[in-house]
Amino acid sequence: MRKVLWFLMALLLALVMVAGCGEAPVDEVPGEEVPDEEAPDDAGEVSSLGLGVITTIGRSSDYDADSDIMPRAQVDTVIATATFDQDGRVVDVMIDTAQVRVEFDEDLQVATDTAGEFRSKKELGDDYGMRNASEIEKEWDEQIAALEEWMAGKTVDEIKSLELKEDDQSPDDPDLRTSVTMTVSSYFAALEKAYQNAVDVQHGAGMLGLGHNIAIGRSVSYDADEDIMPRAQVDVVITAAAFNDAGEVGAVLIDTAQTRVNFDEEGQVTSDRAAEYPTKRELGDDYGMRNASPIDREWDEQIMDLEAWMVGKTVDEITALDLHDDGAPDDPDLVTSVTMTVTYYLEALQEAYNLAR
Repeated sequence: MRKVLWFLMALLLALVMVAGCGEAPVDEVPGEEVPDEEAPDDAGEVSSLGLGVITTIGRSSDYDADSDIMPRAQVDTVIATATFDQDGRVVDVMIDTAQVRVEFDEDLQVATDTAGEFRSKKELGDDYGMRNASEIEKEWDEQIAALEEWMAGKTVDEIKSLELKEDDQSPDDPDLRTSVTMTVSSYFAALEKAYQNAVDVQHGAGMLGLGHNIAIGRSVSYDADEDIMPRAQVDVVITAAAFNDAGEVGAVLIDTAQTRVNFDEEGQVTSDRAAEYPTKRELGDDYGMRNASPIDREWDEQIMDLEAWMVGKTVDEITALDLHDDGAPDDPDLVTSVTMTVTYYLEALQEAYNLAR
């Protein structure tokens, strides 16, 4: 009798266990994927927007008549904009470089078309010409896209800890070795600046956009009679913005890299080739607009008021802003705080929206 009871109890227990095998665990919802606890954390929702700019002139060259080398200014402006989550992880990032050359002839006259159109490396695409020189046969824009994708979901510290080759500062990491072979240190430095300069994003703006325009129209030729030395001036206007699905601006950062490369009467570069040149925003009071301003306000103060006015508006509303003949705002909300020309900033914002992702 006792053996029969033990047999029945064992049978009942087996039936319960079999029935339990078809049930989902208490903390798991049927039909939903259970996250892999060992997988790396992805970035969360967009919390802030940053913009970092680094400008150098180290590749500018002196006039050398014997070698038939004409004087040339080369201004390289590296731009990185990114959105970050509340933990500092990159949600999205856009990197570009405006590499602008201003040529002079043997008489130290500007030989480059000052009214010409200048494109960034990203805009140049295959026309930049890295593919033929690349050991992996990838163009600059393809390599930077791979680097941007790799950065997503990581913190700036994690990105900066990437192992680089000593000789050329290119990635020495299995995840990037076959897709990025160019020097990346300046892109990391610009991204770090972007993180340090980040501002809060509002209105649920999760899309990132970057726009810019490049001009050399203020470059000047040598004039011995007027004692005017040759000078290249490269102006790169940059607008980074975060947009929501309705096209409203949740955050915007505007800056200008206004860089001058000076030459003497012999066509020798007199500007510091080893220096890093600050943007208008970084210059602050040192930019020197306050004394010339009818409202006694510096460039960085005026641009921050313009940015604050843009937040919460759509790009169509912003670009419909009434302007004076000189391009300054003719709007009651801005006339007492922004008196400088804003046309280029609005154009760059429109481009940022057009390219937003």
